[in-house]
Amino acid sequence: MFVKPNKQTDGANGMSQETTGAPLEIIAASLRRERTRAGLSLTEVARRAGLAKSTLSQLESGTGNPSVETLWALGVALDVPFSRLVEPERPKVRVVRAGKGPTVFAEHSDYACTLLSACPTGARRDIYVVRGEPGTPRRSDPHMTGVVEHIVLCAGRARVGVMDDPEELLPGDYISYPGDVPHIFEALEPGTYGVEISEYV
Repeated sequence: MFVKPNKQTDGANGMSQETTGAPLEIIAASLRRERTRAGLSLTEVARRAGLAKSTLSQLESGTGNPSVETLWALGVALDVPFSRLVEPERPKVRVVRAGKGPTVFAEHSDYACTLLSACPTGARRDIYVVRGEPGTPRRSDPHMTGVVEHIVLCAGRARVGVMDDPEELLPGDYISYPGDVPHIFEALEPGTYGVEISEYV
C-alpha cells in the first residue's frame, strides 16, 4: 500500500528499513481540490479512473489507503501530475516585508538588489505603476486563468490582495497573489503608489 508506514527488508543485507507514504490528509485535500478545479463529479472521476464511487469518496474523506496504481489512475482522470496529488499545495499568497529577502550589494556603489520572485521559464509579464487615494477601493474582477499579480508598495499604505483576505502593506513591502480570483487595492493614505507586475504563465 502507498500510505501506511511499513517495514521493508533489503534482500542484499537483510536490514529492515521503515518507509513512510504521503499523509492521507494531503492526498484527500489534493483530490478534492483537483476534482473541484476540473469541475467533475465524484461519479465521473471514479468512472474515468476505473474506481468505485465509494472508493473515491473514502479517499477524499481521508479514510482510504490508495496504492500507487490508484493515484496514477486518478492523476490521469484529473489530468494532473502524480506529484500534485501527494504533495501539499504551495501557498498562493506570499509576503516579503521591507528589509527582508535575499539581498546582494554592489561593490562600488550604494546599491542593493533584493530578489522578490524568480521569473519562471517562458513567463510573460506586464509591469505597471499603480496609484491610489483613500476612498473607494479598487476592486478587480478575476483576470484570465493563471495570472499572478506582484506588488511592491513604494509610498503610503494600502490593503492589497485576495478580496476576502487582503494584507496591509507599508512602503517596501511586497505581496503576490492570484489574479484569477477577485482582488483589491485600497489606498489608506494620500499619495499611495506601488509597482505592479502581472505575470501570465
